[in-house]
Amino acid sequence: MDTEVLSILKKNQLSVTEGRKKILELFYKSDGALAHADIEKNTEAAFDRVTVYRTLQTFVDKGIIHHIPTTDNSILYALCKDDCEEGHHHDHHVHFICDNCNKTICLEDVTVPDVKLPKGFKPKHAEMVVTGICDDCR
Repeated sequence: MDTEVLSILKKNQLSVTEGRKKILELFYKSDGALAHADIEKNTEAAFDRVTVYRTLQTFVDKGIIHHIPTTDNSILYALCKDDCEEGHHHDHHVHFICDNCNKTICLEDVTVPDVKLPKGFKPKHAEMVVTGICDDCR
């Protein structure tokens, strides 16, 4: 995992700092999406809130992680796949939120359907969230 983390940071021309390494490692260890609070809690208070926020924003800007919409308007983050790049996210998959355990999962093989918009409308971004009960909670 350490090799992957270093590779991603170098590929995106980011300096390798302890904060970036630790936060990126959390995403690799996680089986779902992470909230800002999850990251703060799991970095053992080694980094302040601003450092965590800036690191997450840098990772979003570089196409390393992406935002996931939630029903309560909070922000969750998950790793992007290899085809995302700086300024261009290609995560057009559906996100699933479990009503029981609240885990948020990227459903990589389920894509957001094309939406036919009225004439003159130009889509920029589409997101889809499905809620229900995950396999672990069934």
